[in-house]
Amino acid sequence: MTQRSTLKIRRVGIDTWRENVVYMHRDCPVVRAAGFQALSKVEVHANGQVILAVLNVVSDERIVSACELGVSEDAFRRLGVEDGHSASIAHAEPARSIGALHRKISGERLGKDELASIIRDIADARYSKIELAAFVVATNQYELDREEVVHLTEAMIDVGRRLNWQREVGHGLVVDKHCIGGIPGNRTSMLVVPIVAAHGMLCPKTSSRAITSPAGTADTMEVLAQVELPFERMVQIVRDTRACLAWGGTADLSPADDILISVERPLSIDSPGQMVASILSKKIAAGSTHLVLDIPVGPSAKVRSMAEAQRLKKLFEYVAKHLRLQLDVVLSDGRQPIGHGIGPVLEARDVMQVLQGDPAAPQDLRQKALRLAGRMIEFDPDVRGGEGFQIARDILDSGRALAQMNAIIDAQGRRADVPAAGALQAEILALEDGVVVAMDNLRIARIARLAGAPQVPAAGLDLLKRLGDSVVKGDPLYRIHAQYEADLQFARTHAEKDCGYRLGRAEQLPHEFASGVLFMM
Repeated sequence: MTQRSTLKIRRVGIDTWRENVVYMHRDCPVVRAAGFQALSKVEVHANGQVILAVLNVVSDERIVSACELGVSEDAFRRLGVEDGHSASIAHAEPARSIGALHRKISGERLGKDELASIIRDIADARYSKIELAAFVVATNQYELDREEVVHLTEAMIDVGRRLNWQREVGHGLVVDKHCIGGIPGNRTSMLVVPIVAAHGMLCPKTSSRAITSPAGTADTMEVLAQVELPFERMVQIVRDTRACLAWGGTADLSPADDILISVERPLSIDSPGQMVASILSKKIAAGSTHLVLDIPVGPSAKVRSMAEAQRLKKLFEYVAKHLRLQLDVVLSDGRQPIGHGIGPVLEARDVMQVLQGDPAAPQDLRQKALRLAGRMIEFDPDVRGGEGFQIARDILDSGRALAQMNAIIDAQGRRADVPAAGALQAEILALEDGVVVAMDNLRIARIARLAGAPQVPAAGLDLLKRLGDSVVKGDPLYRIHAQYEADLQFARTHAEKDCGYRLGRAEQLPHEFASGVLFMM
């Protein structure tokens, strides 16, 4: 049995983003006696809790003294003890799945048990960030085949909690909607959920916060209501309102996926197999039985061609069928942002304008949400194919969707004061006459983040021109909102180098825009 040495815990206040890290002074007797080295994997025992962590060795006693064990914020939360509590530390055994990882690095196909072993070790924090990166890169370089994606998805479901809404609230048909991302704005979930719930369907929506985008659904809903809900409270809200719009982090759904995402995003890797496993594992773990999946297609979207979209659609359908999830994949236009606002407060404003029937509401957001809600309503066995859009439109226009949204907001905990958009503003102007023939989603999202979104909810962009609009030199293309002068200057400087808009002649427009027809299939 590995010998353990005892030290006092010191919370060092460092956010290590989903990785347990501990810190020991290089003069600590335990370091010398046990032969610990920097980046060693260690076991930490405290108050009956055990975590695995990566060791960092420090020389500065202001960080940790020779008799202390410093712990990162992630590690401190997992241990659940007070500052100064005693803890013991020992060398960790190597992860059992390392052999399978090496085989994947070599390009070999992995079986069900091997993938299950890797995902279990990842969920148990037995992989360092280096090993996680090796797995992510290997599954991207040697693309997972369809069976591997099925096994990976199953493994990711099995290591976390799985919700059963039939048991919790007595509903067997549970609907959900998801977009693969990459399009700024696009806050359709906050419209689809109340529309579908008002129809009488169960739609408990657990959403993520933004990682690389200017806002996630949870960030935007948090402008209006509480989103960090204990599981028991979330269940009661769903019983009362047939829906919720909550942050999924408290539900422990597919925890290995959250860890993998923390490595995939900095590497800008989003391989098809990992994407499918990530999305479907979360949805199935959340108890969904029926899912509408939105895949936007466009030159600056995640999926850039119709051929690529069709391949991804078939992979999603194959895996969903094997896991008994009813799936409807929608290919939508991804050539520009959806809605006027980009950033939590501005996107929440757009959502409420649509629900309230405000003439200033963005019509593209309204129409896309109605089409997606219509597809979800058609999961209802009492609704005939093709009737969903009309039903969704009637629910929205009658005010029932607004009433349902207000019920959800009140149940989750309404915010007393909804903040206004950032008071510091700068308009980005057209440098020439022309027609907007292209918009760069990535560039526009980057500028919104530089303005402060989503960390500063009031920050972001208000789009004033869209694809196909005519402009003259000096017309404002969009308005930057910020709360801090430094953020405003960062965003404005970036926008002045490249604003994300391309102006040209009307004949340069994509055919669908020139003819007024947008695809959604």
